[in-house]
Amino acid sequence: MENIKKFARVGERINWRDLMIITSFHILLIPAIFYFSWTNLAIMLIGNWVVGSLGVGLGYHRLLTHRSFKAPKWLEYTLTVLATMSLQNEPYKWVATHRMHHQHCETDKDPHSTRDGFWWAHMLWIFKGTAQDHDEAVFKKYVPDLLKDKGQVLISRYFYVPIIVSAVLLFVIGGWGLVLWGVVARTVFGWHSTWFVNSLAHMFGKRRFETNDDSTNNWFVALLTFGEGWHNNHHAQPTSARHGLKWYEFDMNWIAIRIFEKLGWAEKIRIFKSEETTVELKQAA
Repeated sequence: MENIKKFARVGERINWRDLMIITSFHILLIPAIFYFSWTNLAIMLIGNWVVGSLGVGLGYHRLLTHRSFKAPKWLEYTLTVLATMSLQNEPYKWVATHRMHHQHCETDKDPHSTRDGFWWAHMLWIFKGTAQDHDEAVFKKYVPDLLKDKGQVLISRYFYVPIIVSAVLLFVIGGWGLVLWGVVARTVFGWHSTWFVNSLAHMFGKRRFETNDDSTNNWFVALLTFGEGWHNNHHAQPTSARHGLKWYEFDMNWIAIRIFEKLGWAEKIRIFKSEETTVELKQAA
């Protein structure tokens, strides 16, 4: 019943929808070059923070996948809607894939294991096999909480609507140039930033904890993803809301959670507890 075996080998079937969308967006980067302006770049960077940090990092990852903190439903749904604008699939599919990754990391049941190469872990896993499109039984096993939540079901059903609305608004404000930078360039930048967590942060970096996987702490990936690149810390205690553990491990997503807490929007925040971690490989300076 559980069709999650050997993702890298199952891939007879090509996921044409994802392949066409990702290819098209990369091609559209070419005309975006001719619309460069500092304003368009600023819009892209601000949008990347809103979608990549608040949406994917906080919404999809730390809240929905790991339940690192509890938020009121209006905030949970808002963060989820922002995350859908990343075009990284429906919420329940994203969460199911990431929960599988943690349960089967670096095995043939890991959706994007680096054991099958950098490019497989980075993006090729999206194009083939069942890495994101599973049968009903698998989703019921990995995301029963989201499937029972009517609000999350509604967001997943219309997950493409927010990015379309944003594209229309940006077109009205600044024409095609703003759409190319505020939607296309922002989405592609967000894709590769997130994918680097699966690839670079499992191949290059430092390991503070002796986890049963290849996860590393990669400062470059952490910079791109607002703290998600402190990946070895994360794999040591996946449910911790804090990924950057040292003063020099800047974790913008953790700061956002603390701000939410001060505003009364976050509670039951799970904190990294050193006594529950695996053995430290080295002491940070």
